[in-house]
Amino acid sequence: MTRSLDMRAVALFALVGLLFVGTGFVQSWNTSLTIFNMGLVSAIMALGVNMQWGYAGLFNVGVMGFVALGGLAAVLVAMPPVEDAWAAGGVQVLLGLVLGAATIVAAILAYTRLPAGRLRVLAMLVILVGGFFLYRAVFDGGVDAVESVNPAATGYLGGLGLPVLLAWPVGGLLAAGAAWIIGKTALGLRSDYLAIATLGIAEIIIAVLKNEDWLARGVKNVTGIPRPVPYEVDLQQSESFLAFAGRIGADPVTFSSITVKLSYAALFLVVLLALIWFTEKALNSPWGRMMRAIRDNETAAEAMGKDVKARHLQVFVLGSAVCGLAGAMMTTLDSQLVPGTYQPLRFTFLVWVMVIVGGSGNNWGAVLGGFLIWWLWIMVEPLGMGLMQIVTAGLDEGSWLRGHLIDSAAYMRLFTMGLVLLLVLRFSPRGLIPER
Repeated sequence: MTRSLDMRAVALFALVGLLFVGTGFVQSWNTSLTIFNMGLVSAIMALGVNMQWGYAGLFNVGVMGFVALGGLAAVLVAMPPVEDAWAAGGVQVLLGLVLGAATIVAAILAYTRLPAGRLRVLAMLVILVGGFFLYRAVFDGGVDAVESVNPAATGYLGGLGLPVLLAWPVGGLLAAGAAWIIGKTALGLRSDYLAIATLGIAEIIIAVLKNEDWLARGVKNVTGIPRPVPYEVDLQQSESFLAFAGRIGADPVTFSSITVKLSYAALFLVVLLALIWFTEKALNSPWGRMMRAIRDNETAAEAMGKDVKARHLQVFVLGSAVCGLAGAMMTTLDSQLVPGTYQPLRFTFLVWVMVIVGGSGNNWGAVLGGFLIWWLWIMVEPLGMGLMQIVTAGLDEGSWLRGHLIDSAAYMRLFTMGLVLLLVLRFSPRGLIPER
């Protein structure tokens, strides 16, 4: 059984590899590598969701919130600080945030240390109301000052100006911190309520990114995030690169673009392989067997002395950290942070399809699903347009049926995702590479 599963996995990965190679030959290697790089990022996102759902049965629908926090980390770490904004109101903004956090901490202390009764209620009201007005008085003035500094180009505080690779673990830490706060309050909910809570929190995170210009320019977007790889124009001006391109008979412009994409692919592949190694070790350890036991029967595991809620929190934080890491990598690949592209219902659904189609509970299955579903997501629409043009070739140009079918090609993505999901659930309900 194990050998047949291994052969099946190898065959499926080979098939997906042929899809990328075929794309390179039929279209271009630039296109193929672009899809491949986002496939690597998608595979890492799928690994994070698989840790939560496949290991512990946690239904997290707030994936894009944690991915967005990873993208924010790339801005906070790699972008240079805006000195004029810091001089205008940076310290005031930080002081306002400290006052807000202190208000929350003081309210918690009052609730835990004062005896139940009117005194505790009154103390909490005084702390929360007074702290809120003090926080807004300090914070709003600083925000106005920061956002008024050259709003067309900056209008935000900027980052630390550190190497962008440091943003990847920071993105994981930001997502892990948010997951810990969310998990402490939401993991006691039943699975469907947990899904609603995580989706709502993801929407809040993305709303903050869109509206707080001082943080990351909001919907005005942050562009020009530094790269961990060379720029194409720099390669095209390098004599050694031009000489190498000439020796192999390659066009320098095309070859520079391919070189940059291969450099990204190498970095992403190192991260993906390291994560697979760690997740496989964890899954096959006593900890992994305990997590699967909790997933399959929480009552029995709790009766055996396992702290189910603490273990759920642990795996929720770990899976969210992986999603945050993937978000930082995606923003680094794009060299820009665009909060409007984080659409929870759309892309969370896509990552969940990757996990379910690949094989929930199987790390290699999640990786396979990440590559396969992302390739389909990108390629199905142009392939569908070509198919519709072939089907309608015999119809008149002004035919309503021809126009309707060609316009419908835009919906081939969603149709294909639904069809693939239905076929896999019907003929291989445990995924293409099922859990052993």
